Amino acid sequence: MTEASLTLEQQGDAARTFLSGLFDAFGYEASLDVHVLDDETVEVRAHGENLGLLVGPRGATLAAVQDLTRTFVQRQSEARTDRILVDIAGYREKRTAALQRFTTGIVEEVVASGEERALEPMSPADRKVVHDTVNALEGVRTRSEGVEPHRYIVIEPAR
Repeated sequence: MTEASLTLEQQGDAARTFLSGLFDAFGYEASLDVHVLDDETVEVRAHGENLGLLVGPRGATLAAVQDLTRTFVQRQSEARTDRILVDIAGYREKRTAALQRFTTGIVEEVVASGEERALEPMSPADRKVVHDTVNALEGVRTRSEGVEPHRYIVIEPAR
């Protein structure tokens, strides 16, 4: 039976329940914490040993787990659900830090050469990190080009 509308906390609890069952089904032990990030976003963080398989290459499996979790929660509510994020073994934080370092290096090259640089295609979440990192720096700007799943960012000197 679906509820008309779930609070953000209820959505987080539903996501935790789903993930708990998923981890059990795969034979993984993990602690699951729910964090309300803002008025529209809840994140469930999984911590434990040997969870890398559930992250997958470049977070591909994590993205699928997040999509499954979001679908489960959406089926619990007749109303629109908020943003539901899943993080496993601190992957998102590590990935964000690595992308910020990478982007800063590319920005230095673009500023020094005066020539734009196209990056490899990446996920929307990774593109957001790159855009946000570049927006915080002087002398450069970004644009996205291409069509999913081959959408990519171009970093160019600000003119």
